Amino acid sequence: MGKKLYIGNIGPNATQEHLQTLFSCFGKVKKAYIVNDKDTGKSKGFGFVEMSNDDEAKAAIEALDGKDCGGYTVKVNEAKGK
Repeated sequence: MGKKLYIGNIGPNATQEHLQTLFSCFGKVKKAYIVNDKDTGKSKGFGFVEMSNDDEAKAAIEALDGKDCGGYTVKVNEAKGK
């Protein structure tokens, strides 16, 4: 079973491809997306990445949480349920 991660404080120029590439260093990325504002189409500054397993997700969290990515200190943790 995969693990869904929340990625916060994403820079405004980041793309889904950037997330895919960054997180693929830690394992198989099933899905990566940035949440956009419905009215403007611009990034809301956060997104989600679905990793293929818990170990890969844990490695990504440990390596990236609180790190500088494109001038922004990103927050990476396990996504909470709705």
